[in-house]
Amino acid sequence: MTTPAPPRNILVIQLGDIGDVVVASPTFRAFRETYPDARVTVLVRKGYGSLIAGDPHLFEVLEVTKTRSKLLEASENFRLAGRLRRARYDLVFDLRTGDRGAILAFLSRAPVKVAFGGDGAFWRRYVFTRLIRQDELTVAPPTAHPGADQSLRLVAPIGVGTSDSRPKLYLTERSAANVHRLLAAEGLPVEARFITVNPFSRWKYKEWGYGKWVEVLDGIRDRYGLPALVVGAKEEAEDAMRIAGGCTPGALSVAGKTTLGELAALLSRSTLHLGVDSAAPHIANAVGTPTVTIFGPSDWRAWMIPDATHRVVCPDDPCVPCHKKGCDHSEVSLCLDTMGTEKVTREVGEALEASGAKAVRGRR
Repeated sequence: MTTPAPPRNILVIQLGDIGDVVVASPTFRAFRETYPDARVTVLVRKGYGSLIAGDPHLFEVLEVTKTRSKLLEASENFRLAGRLRRARYDLVFDLRTGDRGAILAFLSRAPVKVAFGGDGAFWRRYVFTRLIRQDELTVAPPTAHPGADQSLRLVAPIGVGTSDSRPKLYLTERSAANVHRLLAAEGLPVEARFITVNPFSRWKYKEWGYGKWVEVLDGIRDRYGLPALVVGAKEEAEDAMRIAGGCTPGALSVAGKTTLGELAALLSRSTLHLGVDSAAPHIANAVGTPTVTIFGPSDWRAWMIPDATHRVVCPDDPCVPCHKKGCDHSEVSLCLDTMGTEKVTREVGEALEASGAKAVRGRR
């Protein structure tokens, strides 16, 4: 019996959100480790490619636009189809269960197309040559990164894996240089130490009061002398300016001024990153920056392993985490609204002192 030749040209489709791309980085790496002679290409949403552009395990990064227009989506799929076919992929693996990934996998005409079976939609069996069943999935033990394991367990049934499940992002020289120029433009010298904070989430019920962030950031500046840089997307720039403007002079907003790759480079230079359950803490974690992250209704245990470097702060309410979109799905999380600053301030202080930050003023 002839043993099938190992794939030499692989396409991995990950059309999830920013955090999904970050925590899938060990899976991208796993394909290259399993097939060291293969070229691994990753397909993500437009704008997300800069996050993984520097990954030495990848041959190419492709992007598709996220749009609600089925006409525009179909037009882009049609334009991309020729490129996918010319690449002659041996193996395509779709890490999601959405329609678009399946359509692009089909258009690639790869001889082997694999995905998770998902909800069992009957048409998927005609697109993919193999659908991974739920009973084939094995959750890794607690030493594995829980966020990364969500995609690693999908590829394990086809023999793809890695001994290191930690998400890791690689910076490009261009992103690092652009951040250097950004900091200079903001008046920060090359050797300056600072903290970063992302108070924003695409889901407002995950956010903590902006005024409480001002209190925490002022406390950090007062005790450790460290300025704060508020980061975020372009649409969050106005709120970021409001938070920075409410702080002791020295706090800055760079929201909307970076690509995602540049954000990774900026966070890599940060002494500590603070935030809520969003993509930024995943990025900070993946570039080696200590984090303090606030979780309310969502469950940190599905996304990270807390330790002395990556700390989690949760409200004391017995209902936490409720896994709901706010209290009774109201889009308002009372657990976060009523949580004060004391726990956050304590964790931030311990994290900063563990990183070598020295208090310039004693505790009040």
